[in-house]
Amino acid sequence: MARKRTPPFNPQTFLTKVGSGKTSLTLPRNHTIFSQGDAAEAVFYIQAGKVKLTVVSQQGKEAVVAILERGAFFGESCLAGQTVRPANATIMEDSSIVRIDRGAMIRVLHEEPTFAELFMSYLLAHNIRIQEDLVDQLFNSSEKRLARVLLLLAHFGKESKPETVITKISQETLAEMIGTTRSRVSFFMNKFRKLGFVDYNGALHVHSSLLNIVLHD
Repeated sequence: MARKRTPPFNPQTFLTKVGSGKTSLTLPRNHTIFSQGDAAEAVFYIQAGKVKLTVVSQQGKEAVVAILERGAFFGESCLAGQTVRPANATIMEDSSIVRIDRGAMIRVLHEEPTFAELFMSYLLAHNIRIQEDLVDQLFNSSEKRLARVLLLLAHFGKESKPETVITKISQETLAEMIGTTRSRVSFFMNKFRKLGFVDYNGALHVHSSLLNIVLHD
């Protein structure tokens, strides 16, 4: 007899089980969810929209750590005892965010093993992405770093069909993501467009041919 397949876990189902300690937020573009140095007291989940995480050095230089989309958690470092936020979290487009108090999140992790397994898988995947970003930053040129970021934003490499980068990403933000200047980003973007790797037509379209930049030695 064939084994019954377990349906995939739906985070939305988990959210209904949190009960007290959960707050649903509808936030506009450019809204600051938390700032670097704020008390870390909750975990956040993106139901819809995009969130940008940034850090600012003592000299005032800003770097983009990540751009997160629907289905992502952030602020989870508070679960490991971190008491202050190491980064800023800013809404990039009108978004629906769920705020889960630290105590409520810990309780659900203990009481819901299915969710705990999902959350662990998410953290491991997130850690792998951070390692890949570090290797990319250390060993690849700024041109390759930009190509990789554009492909990631367009969801290349995922099971779903690659999509247009709908959210308008400024060249300044791209520069902060890859650690270079805006003028260099502008130069490479023009090069990519002339080579047919990207198109500008009201939105940014990324083509699979951009992989040639990443794979070229």
